[in-house]
Amino acid sequence: MAVAIEREYGLFINGESVEPTAGEVRDVTEPATGAALGRAAMAGPEDVDRAVQSARAALAGAWAKTSPTERSRLLHALADAIHESRKELAELETRNVGKAISSVKGEIAASVENFRFFASAIATIEGRSHAVGGSALYYQLREPVGVCAQIIPWNYPLMMAAWKLSPALAAGCTIVLKPDPATPLTALRLAELATDVGIPPGVVNVVPGDGPTTGAHLVSHPGVDKVAFTGSTATGTEVMKLAASPIKRISLELGGKSPNLVFADADLADAVPSSVYAIYYAAGQSCDARSRVLVEKPLYDDFVAQFTETAKRLKVGDPLDSETHMGSLISRTHRDKVHGFVETGRDEGVEIVIGGEPGDGDGAFYPPTVLAGVETRMVVAQEEIFGPVVTVIPFEDEDEAVTIANDSKYGLVATIWTSDPARGPRLAGKIKAGTIGVNTPYTAPPGGAFGGYKQSGFGREVGLETLDMYLEAKSVLVSTSRKPLNPFGL
Repeated sequence: MAVAIEREYGLFINGESVEPTAGEVRDVTEPATGAALGRAAMAGPEDVDRAVQSARAALAGAWAKTSPTERSRLLHALADAIHESRKELAELETRNVGKAISSVKGEIAASVENFRFFASAIATIEGRSHAVGGSALYYQLREPVGVCAQIIPWNYPLMMAAWKLSPALAAGCTIVLKPDPATPLTALRLAELATDVGIPPGVVNVVPGDGPTTGAHLVSHPGVDKVAFTGSTATGTEVMKLAASPIKRISLELGGKSPNLVFADADLADAVPSSVYAIYYAAGQSCDARSRVLVEKPLYDDFVAQFTETAKRLKVGDPLDSETHMGSLISRTHRDKVHGFVETGRDEGVEIVIGGEPGDGDGAFYPPTVLAGVETRMVVAQEEIFGPVVTVIPFEDEDEAVTIANDSKYGLVATIWTSDPARGPRLAGKIKAGTIGVNTPYTAPPGGAFGGYKQSGFGREVGLETLDMYLEAKSVLVSTSRKPLNPFGL
């Protein structure tokens, strides 16, 4: 593993790196080694005030006069800058988060495409118009919501920043982005790139900090018009409370306990490696991880055996090694939390087929873990473990598969494996989830609305629907009558 080069990172406010008002600076470490990666400034309430003030000034300044086509050009330029900086960004993200660089490279490519998607989409957004009763004309204007508070988690810092920034910038909003204090580095670099390509100072501000202090102050700030949050369902509940007064527009992308349904007629040559990928590609630290694998009973033993053998072949280790499939978890504290769930499963009577023991050393590694003999009401089948742990649950028939799939407080993603061409569409109408994959493990292509049902949140990311969250619809009614108006007949 290469030796990390340490650097000091300030807050990013009004187009430049600045020191925090209270002077708090924290060490940022590499989860895979425990080694120092750099030092990052942490924002306090006064820094949030500065960032919101900067965003409000930018909203009323030159950015307000920037046409949709010019915003489109700037977003394409930012996409180009991310692509050109992809090697730097990939190494920085890998070191800061601990996940395999092969996964990070894919996330950077997706980030580029998300900026390109919204750059293209905004130039086509139109309001409606029609004549009203022959004597009036109605038309609609689309205007930016205003200043947006955007809070992103530690598991996908760069990609989540791209998911949040691209539609907001396309709509003409200004942003105060709060990354997780443990993983702020690529979000700060992205803000620098935005300024470099010509996005005016104050349009993008980045203020890392803790949720209960910095995040709470940002969400409740009277200068913020919209809140977009990605994170846990518990924290999302608190965000909703804080955004209630004063009333703000809000969107939440929260937790998941997503099912992966494998029917007896599935092509196992596709279903097995794809199911392994769907849980382990980010070490299970993903809201869309298919952590519940439901298998039709005639196939169950064979599937568990093939899944286990495939999982055993995953290379776990140095995140910067291009051959690594799975890097470390975000921290040793989180690793211990994941292991606690496995121990709960052990107490519940599950069979630990492989894995189930934390790694040694300074890193936060946890092996691919398979829990078989799981019943749907067990804790390990209900709670979001957020680690490389999969539960394998048998089902009798299609009806029971749907019942088990929906037996969760979450409803983010589901995947169906079958060779029956009618089954996928049929079950897609019955499973309560925001995204349904049929014979594919992928979940969030640019342009495909991504979001959840139930306690997985509301609002959608990366689709045209996302722009509606950042645009106000203003109705204009114009009289075209040649006769004097006298509504009261006076």
